Amino acid sequence: MIDQFTNIMLLMLIGVAIVSAVLDFRAGAMPKDAIAIFAIVILNAVLGYLQESRAEKALEALTALSSPQVTVLRNGAPCEISSKELVPGDVVLIEAGDQIAADGRLLEASHLQVRESALTGEATPVSKRPQITLSAETDLGDRSNLVFQGTEVVSGRGGLVVTSTGMQTELGHIAGMLQSVKAEPTPLQQRMGQLGNTLVFGSLILVALVVVGGVASLGWSSFEELLTVSLSMAVAVVPEGLPAVITVTLALGTQRMVRRHALIRRLPAVETLGSVTTICSDKTGTLTQNKMVVQSVHTLTQTLQVNGNSGYAPDGHFIDQASSQKVEELSLPAVRLLLLDCMLCNDAVLQKEQGDWAILGDPTEGALITLAGKADLVQSQLQLQFERQTEFPFSSERKRMSVAVAWRAAETPWQTDVAHNGTAPPYLLFSKGSPEILLSHCDRAQTNQALTPLTDLLKAQIQQANEQLASQGKRVLGFAYRPLHQLPDETEADTAESKLIWLGLVGMMDAPRSEVKEAVKRCRQAGIRPAMITGDHQLTAQALAEELGIAQLGQQALTGHELEAMSQAELEAAVLNVSVYARVSPEHKLRIVQALQSQNQIVAMTGDGVNDAPALKQAEIGIAMGITGTDVSKEASDMVLLDDNFASIVAAAEEGRVVYSNIRRFVKYILGSNIGEVLTIALSPLLLPIVDVPLTPLQILWMNLVTDGFPALALAVEPAEPNVMQRPPHSPRESIFARGLGTYMLRVGIVFTIIAVTLMTWAYHYTQAADYSGNPNTWKTMVFTMLCLAQMGHAISVRSHNRLAVSISPFSNPFVWGAVIITTALQLMLIYVEPLRDFFGTYILSAEELAVCFGFSTLLFVWIELEKLFVRRVLKQKSVD
Repeated sequence: MIDQFTNIMLLMLIGVAIVSAVLDFRAGAMPKDAIAIFAIVILNAVLGYLQESRAEKALEALTALSSPQVTVLRNGAPCEISSKELVPGDVVLIEAGDQIAADGRLLEASHLQVRESALTGEATPVSKRPQITLSAETDLGDRSNLVFQGTEVVSGRGGLVVTSTGMQTELGHIAGMLQSVKAEPTPLQQRMGQLGNTLVFGSLILVALVVVGGVASLGWSSFEELLTVSLSMAVAVVPEGLPAVITVTLALGTQRMVRRHALIRRLPAVETLGSVTTICSDKTGTLTQNKMVVQSVHTLTQTLQVNGNSGYAPDGHFIDQASSQKVEELSLPAVRLLLLDCMLCNDAVLQKEQGDWAILGDPTEGALITLAGKADLVQSQLQLQFERQTEFPFSSERKRMSVAVAWRAAETPWQTDVAHNGTAPPYLLFSKGSPEILLSHCDRAQTNQALTPLTDLLKAQIQQANEQLASQGKRVLGFAYRPLHQLPDETEADTAESKLIWLGLVGMMDAPRSEVKEAVKRCRQAGIRPAMITGDHQLTAQALAEELGIAQLGQQALTGHELEAMSQAELEAAVLNVSVYARVSPEHKLRIVQALQSQNQIVAMTGDGVNDAPALKQAEIGIAMGITGTDVSKEASDMVLLDDNFASIVAAAEEGRVVYSNIRRFVKYILGSNIGEVLTIALSPLLLPIVDVPLTPLQILWMNLVTDGFPALALAVEPAEPNVMQRPPHSPRESIFARGLGTYMLRVGIVFTIIAVTLMTWAYHYTQAADYSGNPNTWKTMVFTMLCLAQMGHAISVRSHNRLAVSISPFSNPFVWGAVIITTALQLMLIYVEPLRDFFGTYILSAEELAVCFGFSTLLFVWIELEKLFVRRVLKQKSVD
């Protein structure tokens, strides 16, 4: 909390309040000005504290990934101990449902699958193989003989020897990286700091000029009066309402972003989103649906493209690649049997939940059921026709799965397809798996007419088709079957899976989200470069990136292994030309973000796993996944995507640009008015025959908080301009005064001053006349009122820098008109409601005097509108020339 009082503008206000209190006590008056100023200082400090105070919970969330109890072998017998007691060399037993408590080398495993998404970002469980030996350079996601702390055993069992614990584990390395990342101020915070320094420095120069110049010309006897003038100037130059207006503006921005599925965790991130130049996105679930979808079917005689990428919904049709014509897939025997294989050699279940199709089981098997469903095959109906008898399950060693089924119904349409000798066999064996492995077990192939011997030439053609599908980033499965005259024993897998009949290949991908391609296009139009950083394989990542427009055909992609061999300088030179990073580790993600930042990029980084946390914290905008994200990634992030959708990031970036545009709009509104106030106060002792000012510090605070604050809040909800996402992001390094804002403030401030001092000079002499019946100090209230009313016209005009106020629909932002009406009414209450008049030191104005104030106040509005007409004419003349 103490740090909040180190803000340079608040320090100056504290100094002003102390001097004001001393002067009031010397005069025997209540220090109203000092009390009001101290109240504003405390309010701004509290707002800053609430905005910035957030406990660092990312490291705490990491500790929750440690399993409290583990089973170890001690003295040859299993026993349970706390995970904190594990040491390298301990032998740990693991089974389905366990959370692994240390890094280790597998000693044994039986059908062991581990979900490593927290570390690698990939949702598919990894099959572990303890018997293999890998090189030390193997990517983290490919180390299938190792297990890591914080990951989860999905199925099977195993034993491991602990190799690392605590901070020496992969999870510990991530914790170390989190600790090493230091938070940098956002572009908005940097700009506000620059603004504060400029205002305070400028005001101190003005104060010095007024005091020194006044003492030199009027003598030390006028020092106290000159000090009062200086205090008013110092209060006038500081936009006391600006921090509150910015905080409310950012808060309103967060509400709009929530409606677009983006939850902001740190307020300054709202504006930073508008400055983003590069979005580094994970692949799985963000760019894709995290649902495998079959896209092509390849048999010996034809290739079919499968339409319908809406997840697991069994809606779509098949198109012959050669003729581009829709085909009736069940009229083709080879395709018909392949689809039957997809459905029967499968343990997943397709079901509808709350209107959406979902898979219970393995996503790959779910994609196969959906494929068969697009041909109108129904799982429940096939279960009435076939009964599973024997199963040879998939394993990482076998790389295939087979089931033997018997006919449940006396007659089915499938019996004709398999009655190669005129009679259907009593049993059928259906297999699926690695195309290379399965092909080696086949000696015949199914065509649309009959069976044909599987020659070396045909095998080469099938292998070529397999490689072509794989090069497109697809996951490829092979399918085969054979008739059986007797059921094989469960130990006779090799015998049963011999002399198979080849059916074909299926290529599938994690289908891209339908809206992402358009979102990537909008990114490009907005000057934002999207990049993909994934733990998946290079071919898969490259193919998807090219399909979505993230990468150009043939554009360079970097793998984690290649990145590891690069120095940081080499990486910094490459990052602007690389849009795809595959098989990356946590350290790589952090290095990529740092390299982009070294190239003056403002980086938004998405992630859902523990491995993403350091990079999320390093990036200007860390974006965690709301659905699949871990607690660690969410705590390290600035924003949480509620729908895990890349398109929502682009929508949030648009809102960020709108917020920054509105911040600039009300900054030039507030500071343009403040400059007019300061110059009016500074000139008053020079233009009037007395050393006096028209405004007290309390009245200036009223102007800065109320007559500036309400319209500024209304300007904060100004709708987006039509071209907000059709231009590059403005440089995050640009000054708050860039692109004409500084010159606008000075220009409007000077015009405002001329209008104010003209009225002040006339009003002073008017109220000092011998025949004037009112209070001689009424001139001060006239200047005060005119300044407040002029800002209302300024608020209406500043809504657009090039469109006339009359051409802007009042209904596009009715809050501005509401703020103008309410603020005008409040200002009149200060004049005509006695308690308020006494507190603020104002005087009653006659109808004629009030009319003069209204008349002078409209001049600023007229001037700004004439400026717009002049600029239009100049631009039109230039276009003609």
